[in-house]
Amino acid sequence: MTEFLPGLEGVAATKSAISFIDGEKGILSYRGYPLETLAANSTFEETTLLLLEGELPTDTSLKSFVKDLRAHYRTKYHIREMMRHFPATGHPMDMLQTAVSSLGMFYPGTECLTDANSCEDIDYVRNMTVNIIAQMAPLVAMWEHMRQGYDPVEPRSDLSVAENLLYMFTGQEPDPLMARIMDVCLILHAEHTLNASTFAALVAGSTLASPYAVISAAIGTLSGPLHGGANQMVVGMLKEIGAPDKVEAWVDHKLANKEVIWGMGHREYKVKDPRAKILHKLVEKLVQERGGHLDQMFETALKLEEVCADRLGHKGVYPNVDFYSGILYSEMGIPEDQFTALFAVARSAGWLAHWREQIANNRIYRPTQIYIGSEQREYVPISKRGAKP
Repeated sequence: MTEFLPGLEGVAATKSAISFIDGEKGILSYRGYPLETLAANSTFEETTLLLLEGELPTDTSLKSFVKDLRAHYRTKYHIREMMRHFPATGHPMDMLQTAVSSLGMFYPGTECLTDANSCEDIDYVRNMTVNIIAQMAPLVAMWEHMRQGYDPVEPRSDLSVAENLLYMFTGQEPDPLMARIMDVCLILHAEHTLNASTFAALVAGSTLASPYAVISAAIGTLSGPLHGGANQMVVGMLKEIGAPDKVEAWVDHKLANKEVIWGMGHREYKVKDPRAKILHKLVEKLVQERGGHLDQMFETALKLEEVCADRLGHKGVYPNVDFYSGILYSEMGIPEDQFTALFAVARSAGWLAHWREQIANNRIYRPTQIYIGSEQREYVPISKRGAKP
């Protein structure tokens, strides 16, 4: 009999050469390169090429990729006009899923996905990848202005993905430190093995759906609070706590009532999430750059991590990537409900890498189930069905 494992926990659903996790040791690597090394030395653009192609790019190939990305920052007029009619109260993730899905109507490209044979047209895969990754950040930044009734800021082709994202959000020249922090955040969120949204992308990709539909499926999956939506919840939680001296009582109350402490714990890690460690250092660097002043939210977060380590460390519950990312985004002036959309901007690199891997050796996903319903029954006409007691 087929064994049922809730949430498919521990079930190997695919083979991949893209990323690796050792949850016991707190290791995450992309294509064999430790995440800490990439965060210290790479850029989001270079990391994206690494994820997609398996090797660190040459100077020539990276410059070509960057040039192509920047040439595709601009969004079609009709997509902007469509976005103007979205309700201003709409969540950025709903906007992003709708807008990305619509890209397929304005940028057609399913000619490679016609039958069950592998798609080997590298130019097709590259063109689709460039167009989607280049569009994601501008769509998110555009929405911030449009939902407030203003025209969006035009993108700049002389800026990196991270720089242009901040520029389109603020309309001002991006601060170099903030731009670098954003770049590192994008690297950290770019890939994380077979998480829920990546699995959704694989399932959609296995049907030979268009890459726009694939990414749209992944965005919808990421939006849930048990996945990407947790970073927004962390900032709200820290505001609810209010101050470091209130942390212990707050944590004890939550634990006594078996309530969620957002940003704590991860199914894969039994130690502190390596991404959280890097983000923690980025927050400290920002504090140092600003003369050593600790924002109250950061002080509260530090105290919360300390108390949770005491109460939950024996269970392997430590901060995950969502715990500190929201604090950094808040410092950049980015609204809380945009945090998960920024997650999607970064994760598009990993989704497309897995999509490329999937269609190169495709087999449609068709898992089985364990039926627990009724045995075969006779149909009873409605006139002969007695009233339920």
